[in-house]
Amino acid sequence: MKKSAYNQFPEVRIDGFAGHAWQGWEAIARKVQAALSQNGKTVLVIDCYPGVRLDELQTRLVNKLCPLRAINVEDARHSEQHLHDLLASNLTDDRVFGVLSCHQLIEFFDAGKLAQMQHEVEEIEAGLVVVYGPGAALVHEGDVLVYADLARWEIQQRFRSGELGNWGTENQQEDILRRYKRAFFIEWRVFDRHKTPLLKRADFLLDTNQKESPTLVTGEALRHALQQTTRQPFRVVPFFDPGVWGGQWMKEKFDLDPSKPNYAWCFDCVPEENSLLLRVGDVRVEIPSQDLVLLYPRPLLGEKVHARFGAEFPIRFDFLDTVGGQNLSFQVHPLTEYIQQHFGMHYTQDESYYLLEAEPGAEVYLGTKTGISPQEMLNDLAAAQRGEKAFDDEKFVNRFPAHKHDHFLIPAGTVHCAGSGAMVLEISATPYIFTFKLWDWGRLGLDGLPRPVHLEHGQHVIDWQRDTEWATEHLINQFEPVAEGDGWREERTGLHEREFIETRRHWFSKPVLHDTQGGVNVLNLVEGSEALVDSPNNAFEPFVVHYAETFIVPAAVGEYRISPYGEGVGQQLATMKAWVRG
Repeated sequence: MKKSAYNQFPEVRIDGFAGHAWQGWEAIARKVQAALSQNGKTVLVIDCYPGVRLDELQTRLVNKLCPLRAINVEDARHSEQHLHDLLASNLTDDRVFGVLSCHQLIEFFDAGKLAQMQHEVEEIEAGLVVVYGPGAALVHEGDVLVYADLARWEIQQRFRSGELGNWGTENQQEDILRRYKRAFFIEWRVFDRHKTPLLKRADFLLDTNQKESPTLVTGEALRHALQQTTRQPFRVVPFFDPGVWGGQWMKEKFDLDPSKPNYAWCFDCVPEENSLLLRVGDVRVEIPSQDLVLLYPRPLLGEKVHARFGAEFPIRFDFLDTVGGQNLSFQVHPLTEYIQQHFGMHYTQDESYYLLEAEPGAEVYLGTKTGISPQEMLNDLAAAQRGEKAFDDEKFVNRFPAHKHDHFLIPAGTVHCAGSGAMVLEISATPYIFTFKLWDWGRLGLDGLPRPVHLEHGQHVIDWQRDTEWATEHLINQFEPVAEGDGWREERTGLHEREFIETRRHWFSKPVLHDTQGGVNVLNLVEGSEALVDSPNNAFEPFVVHYAETFIVPAAVGEYRISPYGEGVGQQLATMKAWVRG
């Protein structure tokens, strides 16, 4: 298999701000020290995302500044039991699913203890006072404000290693799914709300993703970098993960770590979870790409998309690799009203499978067979879940042959899964956690525990009208010619009318003009070695994309052009493009 030039660590190079970023604790301490007033009283606030290593922060920065008083705001946090009681209705008893939190961070703190800390800061008349920790800005707004940030993927790695429990708890040994659930439904929501106004005024952002190797960037440079990013195509940092059903295609094609048993999936464009790498002078700063969504949603998403979704990135591109692997779990996604009523989400996970590659005999399971008894199928699934038998999928579920460049549409409520031998580009709405597994082929997870099955939810959202004829007519390869020109043609490929994402495939051997039409575009080069994305008006630096790379074109970009480039010259290339329908 010929390897792709797929870039695992794409960067956005920032113009004109060399000297605004620093690497390592010593350089960072010197820079922060220089920013502090040497006369009178100065309050330095270092607010943090949950998961930042506070011991390292205290030892390597706070203590080096020799403050007159150092206050850890976590000393004012409510007890673990108080927090558990506060969050019980959001946590639920389910291993995977909770309810989205609308809490404000101040609710997690004892008001009296916070007031005492505020009084302590006010009482000091001269010298340096440092307030640090998650929520530090609740004590004082800061004469100098540093925000210590951390990507969600790194948080998950710290969960897995046992280093990190949830914020406010000592649950490092708890089931990883339950810790992720608490972070997803509560912590990340609460802290994103808290940090957004802080990032808009912060003097510095502290990147704490790498242990003992932090970077610091000025707030001015950070905000400039994010604004620049909204005016050009860019990629977020993909991450790859093994899984019980994972395959070998990505490992070989993308030159990934060969010591891993497989790679099941990759988040190639999920800004809520991915990182964004900013090259500021000679320093590479890693931030959550969600920071871009939170601070500059309008130029990124466009007015109509922002009005509809708020500061959320609604389109997800990810990879599912079963080449040399196994079937995905047999599953269904909740209907809109179900996800609203049970989990507090305002839109659901409609999706589609676009086949980047398929081995001979590959199949996609999609919809129920015509004429089956719904209750009989549910009874069979329940018996399988109890371990009494294997689910009789041949009796109840359609299997459709899958070939390279096929496109299967999967509106919520449709039972489905990719079979073995498929390399899937999954194009979907973003609520990615809401997969109701109905049957998992009797497998254990990589942790040795039974993989959770959610028949109690799934049985309420299966659309039994999605039978053999309906799926064939509405969900498979709904290609329609749209336009063509010299060396290119455009096809509409879906999605279904119930889904808010529109997808188009462009085949081209010559340059193709595109326009965001005021809404964010997400694309993947699904055929051909490499292409060049540039501006007809020279509005941004040309951007090179390689086979299978997903890239974002912000709404503010407007017109852009994609052309064969490098090894792609002389080839037939193709992109898949997605945007939110008007």
